[in-house]
Amino acid sequence: MNHGKDDDPTQQDRMAWRKSSFSNGTGGNCVEVALLAACRDGAEYQAFGAEHKAGLGPLVAIRDSKNPDGPKLYFTRSEFAAFCHAIMAGEFDDLG
Repeated sequence: MNHGKDDDPTQQDRMAWRKSSFSNGTGGNCVEVALLAACRDGAEYQAFGAEHKAGLGPLVAIRDSKNPDGPKLYFTRSEFAAFCHAIMAGEFDDLG
């Protein structure tokens, strides 16, 4: 989602994307995560398409590594921790 602020280095500095060490580097089914520092207001979050999470503190963003300009998912840190815990506990094994 492009809201016209992609060229702003202060915005981009907050999005240091990283890929799992389990990724084999061949462009397979990989996701990347980044920590988006807490923004001052909803308008600043809007630049990332995360205005629905304004005021909830730092966010964890997730994107498809093959489509870095495509849609992103945003989680609060506690939501992301719960999601990771559920994955490690095997709660989604029936989906894959």
